[in-house]
This record gives sequence, structure tokens and C-alpha cells, in this order.
Amino acid sequence: MPATPVSASRFLALQLLLAALMLLSCVNAPWPRELFLQHSLTVMFLAGWRLLQRRWPLSAASTLLIALFLLLHIFGARWLYSNVPYDRWLQACCATDTRQLFGWSRNHYDRLVHLVYGLCFTLPLAELVARRGLARGLCWLLAVLLIVASSVLYEWFEWGVSLVLGAADAEGYNGQQGDMWDAHKDMLLATLGALACPWLWRKAPLAPAIRERP
Repeated sequence: MPATPVSASRFLALQLLLAALMLLSCVNAPWPRELFLQHSLTVMFLAGWRLLQRRWPLSAASTLLIALFLLLHIFGARWLYSNVPYDRWLQACCATDTRQLFGWSRNHYDRLVHLVYGLCFTLPLAELVARRGLARGLCWLLAVLLIVASSVLYEWFEWGVSLVLGAADAEGYNGQQGDMWDAHKDMLLATLGALACPWLWRKAPLAPAIRERP
């Protein structure tokens, strides 16, 4: 059974919703200058995603997974990831926090997003690779390798940012929080998320359905 692509109208509505949420996240932002840097990549991705969807339509499942990742990114970017106040919310609703529950000494929202990157992008990449007519197992392998490679490239990009910006601005964007192994852990989590996908989506069709152009 082929992977049925999402309709053009629904995809446009989804992109408009994501763009609106991105703009709303900028209202009274605690760190507006740093948020602009965060969302410059968001805008470029949304534009590139639209071109990709027109040329190689992804399934509804893959489209929703990418949208989920973008929602988590937009949410985290408002607080520059390192300052997402989930401990304050836990204190308000449950009179506890992650330091009490797990002994954490840093904000781990960025770790969550790196894990979700692997979970959310491996299926779309496998669908794109499947257009080459490759075996299903090879499609999954190449998708996982692409997640690993893109994670490495992103960490290189963050390193480049740290060379160009001042120390405070670089820390605000990269969010290492004093962890010298931050990049290594981020790449590992993305890889683990990707490795879980062939099992999680073992029944998902990868071959694209043929959709006639309007």
C-alpha cells in the first residue's frame, strides 16, 4: 500500500498555522534578539519544506511528524531552550520539580528536542529515499544515516555560531549550559530516536502514492 500524501490545501493550512504560532511566540519574548536568530532557521525551513512538498509530497504521517517537531522547536525557541520554565510549572501544579524527581541540575528541554528530531524526521527521510526504488531495509538504513549526518552538521553549525558571536550570545543560542559533552549527547539522542523508527513505523508504507498534478 503506498504512502498517501497530504492534500495541498491541508498542507497550506498547516504551514499558515505554524507561521502564526511562530509569530505569536515572538510577542513579549524575553530575549527578542536571540529569538530572531532562532527563528531565522525556522523561516528558511518552512520555505524549503513548501518546495519539497510540491516536488516530492510526503505522507500525512510524515507531515504531521515534521509539524510536531516544529511546534516543539517554536515553543522552546521562545525561551532559548535553556530557559523553558517546566520546573516552575511543575512547582505550581505538583509542588515538585525535576531536581527533586530526577536529580537534574540543568534544563533538558533541548535534549528532548534532539531526541524528537530523530523520531520525527526518520520516516519522512525514508519516504524520500524510497522514491529511488530501494529495498525497505536500505531505505531505513539511509534515513538513519542521514539523521546522524545532519546532526553532526548542525553541531558544526553551532560551533561556527560560537566563533562568530560573543560568548554570551553563543551560549544563548547553543545552550550548552556548561556541559562540555553537550554536542555529543545531542547527536546520540537524535541517533537513538532515529534507530527506534524502523520498529515504531514497521507497518508504515514508504512507497509514495502517485498523485496527479492539478
